[in-house]
Amino acid sequence: MRSSGPHPDEELGLRPRETVRAAPSLLWLAAAVFVTAAASASASWIVTVGRSVRGRPIRATVTGPAHAKRNVLVVGDVHGDEPAGIAIIRVLRRMAPPAGTALWLVRSFNPDGLVAHTRGNAHGVDLNRNAPFAWRPLPRGLFYSGPRALSEPESRAAVRLIRRIRPAVTIWYHQHAALVDDHGGNRALERRYARLVGLPFRRIPGSYPGSLSVWQDHALPRTTAFVVELPGGSLSARSAQRHAEAVLSVAGSGHH
Repeated sequence: MRSSGPHPDEELGLRPRETVRAAPSLLWLAAAVFVTAAASASASWIVTVGRSVRGRPIRATVTGPAHAKRNVLVVGDVHGDEPAGIAIIRVLRRMAPPAGTALWLVRSFNPDGLVAHTRGNAHGVDLNRNAPFAWRPLPRGLFYSGPRALSEPESRAAVRLIRRIRPAVTIWYHQHAALVDDHGGNRALERRYARLVGLPFRRIPGSYPGSLSVWQDHALPRTTAFVVELPGGSLSARSAQRHAEAVLSVAGSGHH
């Protein structure tokens, strides 16, 4: 069943666009792209990158040059009961990206879970156990990994987007461990993010089969993807701003 919520632009906190045009390099993602001029003279537009089990759109707001050589992906939410990172996405939409860089800002890869306030999607699958790298069957429950790798439309949308734009950096926001996870990728860059936001940089113990960030680190070894575990509850405006500034700092850094 489709959501009967607000107009997509309103849901994303953006005014309806006066100009609608196709973006040739992104036609694989969406039939229409909404474009507006930003204060920095770069553009921002909205791209539908997939749909959820229940048909809700998964959208990215893209800010920066249309043909940027460097893409950075930031995901506010993949577990529907861990929504604090969405506040950072809202702040980033209003900020100019580093020169030559495009920010791909995804509010949520799990819109059904976000509405239901559940970790999993509408099938009860933990999308962060559904990526192809080291996937293994996990039983139904909190960490249910689905019947097979990439069984879910949301995880397929995430993998498809990452393969297409090949982000130099991808940041996934989770809760509630209050740390930056040391789990591979460019550790110097991840450590700097941790220092900028005042969180410890350490590995979350345990194994994480089917993790989306670990998948990217192995599938695209010249990129880096990492998890930021925010504290429980909502972020203050000051904290969201601090995280957004840290995103821009690492987004503008050298390649992995």
